[in-house]
Amino acid sequence: MERHDGSMAQERQLMTGAQALVRALEDVGVTDIFGMPGGAILPFYDPLFASEKIRHVLVRHEQGAGHAAEGYAMVTGRVGVCVATSGPGATNLITAIGDAHMDSVPMVAITGQVGTRAIGTDAFQEADIVGATMPFVKHSFLVTSPDEVAARVFEAFHLASTGRPGPVLIDVTKNAQEDKTHYVRPESLDLPGYALPGKPNQRRVAQAAEVIASCERPVFYLGGGLSRAGVGVQELRELIELVGAPFVTTLTALDIMPTDHPLNLGMPGMHGTVAAVGALQRADLVICLGARFDDRVTGKPDTFARHASVIHVDIDPAEISKIREADVPIVGDLKDVVPALSSACRDQFAAEPRVEIDQWLTEVAHTKATYPTSWTDTDDGLLQPQEVITHLARLAPEDTVWVTGVGQHQMWSAHYLEFNQPHSWLTSAGAGTMGYGVPAAMGAKVGAPQRPVWLIDGDGCFQMTNQELATCTLNEIPIKVALINNSSLGMVRQWQTLFYGQRYSNTDLHTGAGTERVPDFVTLAQAYGAVGLRCERLEDVDDVIAQANAINDRPVVIDFICSADSQVWPMVAAGVSNDDIQYAKGMSPTWEEE
Repeated sequence: MERHDGSMAQERQLMTGAQALVRALEDVGVTDIFGMPGGAILPFYDPLFASEKIRHVLVRHEQGAGHAAEGYAMVTGRVGVCVATSGPGATNLITAIGDAHMDSVPMVAITGQVGTRAIGTDAFQEADIVGATMPFVKHSFLVTSPDEVAARVFEAFHLASTGRPGPVLIDVTKNAQEDKTHYVRPESLDLPGYALPGKPNQRRVAQAAEVIASCERPVFYLGGGLSRAGVGVQELRELIELVGAPFVTTLTALDIMPTDHPLNLGMPGMHGTVAAVGALQRADLVICLGARFDDRVTGKPDTFARHASVIHVDIDPAEISKIREADVPIVGDLKDVVPALSSACRDQFAAEPRVEIDQWLTEVAHTKATYPTSWTDTDDGLLQPQEVITHLARLAPEDTVWVTGVGQHQMWSAHYLEFNQPHSWLTSAGAGTMGYGVPAAMGAKVGAPQRPVWLIDGDGCFQMTNQELATCTLNEIPIKVALINNSSLGMVRQWQTLFYGQRYSNTDLHTGAGTERVPDFVTLAQAYGAVGLRCERLEDVDDVIAQANAINDRPVVIDFICSADSQVWPMVAAGVSNDDIQYAKGMSPTWEEE
């Protein structure tokens, strides 16, 4: 059809709102969705059945759909999509939506809602999901007319993927799905008040370069925002090596730079390395790129890096000076700021001599060599979790995607895995969501089917969402799971050991050594159509891992029977200064020696 001016007008096709929803998702480029049907979303599932562009993965629990969408987004860099029905289906997504919010993961959650006239009547399976999720979404849409559907989809994907990424909710009433509309692909977005930051303020960037040139003990503090912004390793490496400063990487940024880079001091914070924590505490300048001074990093905030000036770069102005006052605040997309800062530093260093930092580099290298992250064997003869993870890291292919649950195994993985490329590390950081692991690994494997995906999980986390093994088997999603089975809620038990007089109240899960295992994870894996293996001896670890690496047509679960007495060190107790870090129980580093 042609307009009078000769340009082509969009064809207006009559269809239901549900058909428009499928068409709009196809038009924004969606190829994979994780979800579960129910009454209020059923009209959408009918045309979805006919889509040749979108693969739907039927999960066993809506929380699994949300975490799978997160895993998919983290690996691909695209927006992850999950779908649920109204009421309990929608509320089951809340944990995953909150998790995506805390870790700035681009996700669109689509929920069905009761008919418009039934809203507010306590109708069957009615829940105000827009109100329930309002504190932790970038935006929510309640769609009550089929005419709104296409526009809301395009706006939701734009919001989720731009600026600081995050989850967006589209709640679609049943009548909006069933009634008819003329579908037209939106040509513009109607988002009043939503503006992306422009190019970074050049005066601020130049000021940052001047501060960098004059400091004696600089440290780069690298956060997950670098990954979300798509900053390339080469761009970041150029800035770091130009400045020559050591760097620390938060839990969400462990894969942003190679683990073996000589300036890499590891992870800071409560369970960070002594080198990373010590460098921040003694720094005279902290260059924060895409991190938010999380309490797990800072410890007692008023004692964190107390001698340091702060350069804080973030795309979200609300994060700057929220916890720690920034001496040089820079609001901008890190994709733009990193090369701009490199250019400014190059000019500054050429214009006048910079302060020498060789003594500082010698000090931090000495700390790193003196206080390496290590472990002490327990006397119960069981596997040490740290050793198992070390073997996993050594035997896995270089392009492996690593996923973890939350707890001790997560911290050990952060210390003992090695990374050489971005989008290789998925974990729940800000929310610390147990049950994240299996569905997130599933989503990652759908997003990157050519890459091996290893989940390192705990026996507590695994039992929260292990039903998604059925989803993996039926959909040919061959993830690999290493269970660090210490028969307990390990991190809680560690705190009970250290701070509650070894009173182990309700932390024994009865899944490991010396118990009648409930459940037996090998049998459980087999019941879901996966391969189940068990390893109890150190001499068998490599062989069992090799067996798992060789199986690529179904999921694999290895039950590693580990010691419950293994603990995560280093550690800064909650509420105390990072100066009080211990690298083992009762053993603190001595900064004065350097």
